[in-house]
Amino acid sequence: MPDAVVIGAGPNGLVAANLIADAGWSVEVLEAHDEPGGAVRSDRGVHPDYISDVCSAFYPLAAASPIVARLALHEEGLRWSHAPRVLAHPLTDGRCAVLERDRAATAAGLETFAPGDALAWDHLCDIWDRLGPDIVDALFTPFPPVRPTARLAARLRAAGGVRLARMMVLPVRRLAEEEFRGEGGRLLLAGNALHADLAPEAAGSGGFGWLMSMLGQSHGFPVPVGGAGALVDALVRRLERRGGVVRCGERVVEVTVRAGRAVAVRTAGGETVPVNRAVLADVSVPALYGELVAPQHLPPRLLDDLRRFQWDWATFKLDWALSGPVPWTAGEPAATAGTVHVADGLDELTRFSAQLSMREVPDRPFLLFGQMTAADASRSPAGTESAWAYTHVPHRVGGDAGDDGITGSWDQREQEVFADRVEAQVERFAPGFRSRILARRILAPPTLEAMNANLRGGAINGGTTAMHQQLFFRPVPGTGRPETPVEGLYLASAGAHPGGGVHGAPGANAARAALRSSRPLRRALTRAQTALAGRGFRPTPAYEAQERP
Repeated sequence: MPDAVVIGAGPNGLVAANLIADAGWSVEVLEAHDEPGGAVRSDRGVHPDYISDVCSAFYPLAAASPIVARLALHEEGLRWSHAPRVLAHPLTDGRCAVLERDRAATAAGLETFAPGDALAWDHLCDIWDRLGPDIVDALFTPFPPVRPTARLAARLRAAGGVRLARMMVLPVRRLAEEEFRGEGGRLLLAGNALHADLAPEAAGSGGFGWLMSMLGQSHGFPVPVGGAGALVDALVRRLERRGGVVRCGERVVEVTVRAGRAVAVRTAGGETVPVNRAVLADVSVPALYGELVAPQHLPPRLLDDLRRFQWDWATFKLDWALSGPVPWTAGEPAATAGTVHVADGLDELTRFSAQLSMREVPDRPFLLFGQMTAADASRSPAGTESAWAYTHVPHRVGGDAGDDGITGSWDQREQEVFADRVEAQVERFAPGFRSRILARRILAPPTLEAMNANLRGGAINGGTTAMHQQLFFRPVPGTGRPETPVEGLYLASAGAHPGGGVHGAPGANAARAALRSSRPLRRALTRAQTALAGRGFRPTPAYEAQERP
């Protein structure tokens, strides 16, 4: 009987399992698919000579994460690579905003858009220099992040905290317009905000866009050498060297609960795996509370809150094998960037977001475009490019903003039609792009979900990044912590604080909570509660206690 079972071998599940194994517990990871990784995988499915990342590709949050750093994955052979430039946002007139790892170079480029914008960029960087380390610590610390928050509060008091707090909750359009006279700086902030499902007019999108921009400048948008799967391979090797076990092709269909405690899991094959101490679930929130745990074991208020859970936008992704570099009109600044944002200005970003809000399939989709060979030369033959792009579409399509009558069935016709629309968008900024396509792969929302059940309808962040489902509202109004109403069961997925991205924090937070619950004092309290329960006293579950008036 293992001490802990982890459901799901995505990055969060593997981080959790590693930390559990580091503490000396025995641990088994049960993964539904035939290989580990979840949304962190690579293959040669587009072209045999090209390595393609199936889902995620660039990892600024992994580069910044102290959790990933402490795992010392370089000892397992993991190596990181950077493109010459972090990020570019070209415009159809040939201008290009560029995020560099060199702060002075980024500022100089923005100055070409408008006099004074270099100083504006330096101002935003100065704020990051003062607050960045504490923000990162707070982001990757279990909620509430008491120590990082105390340090951050002290720094904020000394630096005009109210004004800085205002900056963090501003919509990115407003922040960009307040800080920059020209389009360049505005595009860097707004494009980075749209890495999440935050429209330019959404509260908090300014803070998120600034955070991602600063992470990109300070840490880059690195990629694992040889493909995203190299990151997973390193996590699995580390776990197995510590005695952990990863079992693929084992889909968990139930968490067995007795007397309010998780005691086992049951697989689709009928196997019951008893557990000694804890079950850690790297699964989506609706899957955990709507499928794996029977409703009679959950408070009614949680089930009611679950009805209000909001997914992030659905995703449509394309992978390409290209015969040569992308022929960007903007030239080298765009060609040498690992990530390219494709939209002709801030208004086009707003238009795209508005169409999504109206449940329309966008006619000019905003694209996150990845140039993987530019970032890692091992991805394809010399002189070629392994590329991808993704955009967002509504979960429930109400109409097509284009002329193709896309309904959201995502049958073969609709997939091909929308893929052509994505490529036409790239052609606006890189005429001749389509002539360089040797092969392409389409990953529509249903395809992504079939590949990974956590990507419900193609949602890639485990739930919306909007403020109403962050911090102590994530995944539902409560404590923002990994503990669940079932003793010994912990939420270890991106559905938990701090949310999506490959940084390992939800998995680490769940592992810490499980390990902490086994300490002698906690065990003594549990025994006392059990004794009281035998006398007719029923302790109030944490979820219910926090809701009392």
